[in-house]
This record gives sequence, C-alpha cells and structure tokens, in this order.
Amino acid sequence: MVKPTALLLALLLAACGDSSGTAGLTAAQIPIAHTPPGGYGDAFPATVLSACTEPLVADATDLRGMWKTVAVEVNGVPAPAAHPAWRHVERIEQCGDRTVIAGGGVIHDMRCDGTFENGVHDVYQADYRTPLNVICTWESGVHVLQPTDLPGVRVTRSMDGDRLKFVYVSFTSWLERTGPPESPTPSVE
Repeated sequence: MVKPTALLLALLLAACGDSSGTAGLTAAQIPIAHTPPGGYGDAFPATVLSACTEPLVADATDLRGMWKTVAVEVNGVPAPAAHPAWRHVERIEQCGDRTVIAGGGVIHDMRCDGTFENGVHDVYQADYRTPLNVICTWESGVHVLQPTDLPGVRVTRSMDGDRLKFVYVSFTSWLERTGPPESPTPSVE
C-alpha cells in the first residue's frame, strides 16, 4: 500500500511537470531577463527558462527552439539577399505563459497574458537604448506582440508547417528550427 505522504509527493512532482524526483521551477520563480547595455553581442546569452518545468498554457503553440531564416518577403515578393532579415537567427524559450525571445542582440522576456505589467519592458534592437513596452498574447495559436507606443502594429509568430512564420512591420520571414533552445547558434551565410 502507498503511504499518503508518498502519494502526495508524487502528485506534487507531477503537477510541476517533473517525475524525476526533483521539483522544477515555474515561470514565475525565474527572474525576468533583460537586454544588457549595448546588446548581448555576437554570442547568445545563457538560456533563461531551462530550469522551468511548468507546462505551456493551453492556448500556446510550442515555438521553442533555435531558429534560422530560410525565406524573406517584402510586400509578397522575395527580398533581395542584402535584406537584413536574411541574417536573422533567434532563440525562443517557453514555459507556462512565459516566452523569451533572444535575437539581434536583444532579449525580450514576457508573460503572454495580455497585460502591460507582464509584457516586454526592454529596449529596441535599433539602438539598444530606446525603451520598448509590448503587450503579449496568444490568439488562436499565434504569438502576438503589440508595442504600446505604435498603435495598430502587431508582430506575430506562428507555425507554418515545420517553419516559424515571423510577420514583422516591413517584412515576413520563415525560419527553420535548427535545434532546441540550448543548441549552438547556426551559421548565417
């Protein structure tokens, strides 16, 4: 017969998403990451959510991974090779309702709950200085970012088959997953 305390411990561990005998962390227990002054440079910083074992919220699509651009369009036409989006690589981590996107020198750490308080509070990639505040939501499986200082602008990420579709203000790109979030940065030709 299983003792009630052993059963309770097993249930608690299962609720945390860990059956190995060690409890993991929830999204709320991990400190928020921010872009360091001047951006993080050429090498990705350490992962943020790797110790988190909380399952993704029901409306979230699993976008976790290291991603590399494989196609870019501007106004529905293939972008020239000189377009900066061709050199874009990003890492997406997720846990619970939290998403951390690192790419281009910035780290945007957010809770996707539709509130200003829990959205992105970081800096723009353009200069690594200008404050950026973004409300984040999941809408029918699409990750939606709405900068509070740019009314009507929506930046989205969603799955398009096996590719990540990234719709930005001036272009749309498709990225291929090169591995899990902790994998090495893929080379960009």
